[in-house]
Amino acid sequence: MRTRQLKPGMKLDHPVVDRLGRNLVARGAELDDYMIDSLLKLGIMSVYIQEGEEEENPEQVPTSPEAEKNIEARITKLMSIKGKESVDSLHKRLGHIMWEHIGMARDEKGLKEAIEMLKDLKKEFWSNVFIPGSGDDQNIELEKALRLADFIEIGTLMAHDALDRAESCGGHFRVEHQTEEGEALRHSLMFLVGNIREKIKTL
Repeated sequence: MRTRQLKPGMKLDHPVVDRLGRNLVARGAELDDYMIDSLLKLGIMSVYIQEGEEEENPEQVPTSPEAEKNIEARITKLMSIKGKESVDSLHKRLGHIMWEHIGMARDEKGLKEAIEMLKDLKKEFWSNVFIPGSGDDQNIELEKALRLADFIEIGTLMAHDALDRAESCGGHFRVEHQTEEGEALRHSLMFLVGNIREKIKTL
């Protein structure tokens, strides 16, 4: 198999999948700048093609120079760290923080602790991660590291969002905000129930 660099207008003969087999881009899709930028952020800069397949539209312009420059700088930074912690070990620590503090049931104390723990994890990641191999070839550990960097940011965003939302709703359940029956307690529900009770009193 050979690889072909991602280019705008390229129509994929095969789906682009991640290491878990999940489809990122469907077969037959025509790549645009947005899709290519998203794939570059995941560390995917080319796709596999079967031997004998011809290059499609080789005269087409390359991907966004700014996006390419940004991902190359990110890769260079990651590969230069040469720390001691593997990507998997840091990923497991992230999973533990998310499971214990930012799961279905959250509380203010746990969320504040999670935010501080995520700050420390981010610092550890960008100063002590170990990525074997090279940044010039296909490197699974590098791809995992690029995704993990995004996961840490997403986890931090989720923690801040859950802390700011002082109510319970759907999959977001704040332990401090529940009814006497243990159901989710929303501000809108509190407002509605309060109004109904006031109206009942006047009847």
